[in-house]
Amino acid sequence: MIALSLFIASFLAWFLSMLAGGGSPFILIPMISLLLGASAVAPVITTGLLIGNTQRGISFWHYVDWRVTAWYIPGATVGALIGCYGLTQIHVEGLQLLLGMGLLIMVANYLLAPHDAQFAVEAWYFLPLAFVNAIGSGLIGSTGPVMNPLYLNYGLEKEAMVATKAFNKAVLHLVKLTAYAAFGSLSSEYLAYGLVIGLGAIPANWLGKIVLAKMSAQQFRQLVFAFVAISGVAMIWQQRHFLTVWFM
Repeated sequence: MIALSLFIASFLAWFLSMLAGGGSPFILIPMISLLLGASAVAPVITTGLLIGNTQRGISFWHYVDWRVTAWYIPGATVGALIGCYGLTQIHVEGLQLLLGMGLLIMVANYLLAPHDAQFAVEAWYFLPLAFVNAIGSGLIGSTGPVMNPLYLNYGLEKEAMVATKAFNKAVLHLVKLTAYAAFGSLSSEYLAYGLVIGLGAIPANWLGKIVLAKMSAQQFRQLVFAFVAISGVAMIWQQRHFLTVWFM
């Protein structure tokens, strides 16, 4: 029953994430936490994301922006190792709250700033940004669509963004999964449930690719920022007890 629930949730999450440029963890993480417990989230979600992003990256291989990837991978590799080791040493509280606030700031900038005033992103920015993002991803399992506005502001749209992000994420999650195994955070049970999530991603990616081809670049951008906003609100809501402590 747990496996079937994870498979269905994975299919829905990956289909929606194809149309919104990512964000499947925000459907999957609460489900994993509910069914398997909080300690299972990071290794299970990482296994599933590795499979799903690898299959997605292969499907869109010829759209990958290799300049971005060349800068992303070194930063992500080092950051992932630090974050995964940190998971074995500390329990991070409040990180999702900060990420949620950051996402809403990005959405506000998109809505309020004139188009020609949007901050430009160069390829080399992805080295330090991937490093920081990977640390957070290693600590909590996934940082969701944090990088999406950066890909868009670099100039990647639709298939190019999906392809480049998927390939980058596949490398990141391969490093994370190896680190979790080395640091003793990955059990055979967690690996099996992660495989279920990965299997759910395969038909969802295929169907999502067909629908994505019918969308315009503007529709895609609007969906990306809509999902960024929803993810930001969800992150803040999940960590609302911190707001209670701060304001009391």
